[in-house]
Amino acid sequence: MSSPDNDSGSLPRHYLKPCLLLLLAEGPSHGYDLLEQVRRLGIKGAEPGGLYRYLRSMEKEELVSSWWEPSQAGPARRTYVLTDRGTKALDSSVTALRDIRAILINVLDRYDGLSPRAAAH
Repeated sequence: MSSPDNDSGSLPRHYLKPCLLLLLAEGPSHGYDLLEQVRRLGIKGAEPGGLYRYLRSMEKEELVSSWWEPSQAGPARRTYVLTDRGTKALDSSVTALRDIRAILINVLDRYDGLSPRAAAH
């Protein structure tokens, strides 16, 4: 069953936070750019409203900071940057993701080891 939270081949929305931390570790960015990048990372259900709520929440947690930056072509845009606390949160997220990856590899290897008939059920 497919849903916006987890379309086949896409990450669930709760992976948005570590993805945003990673993208901001790569450098400062604007909200719309971040939205496009998280979609390319595999979070297909990411929407502007949810992304900006996450960013505001992350700012309250002091994981990111932001400021308004004038734009030559249109209204000012908010620029986001990772803080030291955000870097530590990214490190923790990556550790957890590595643990999840190990579990998933284990599950997939065991599944692949099933006989073809058992795997079909």
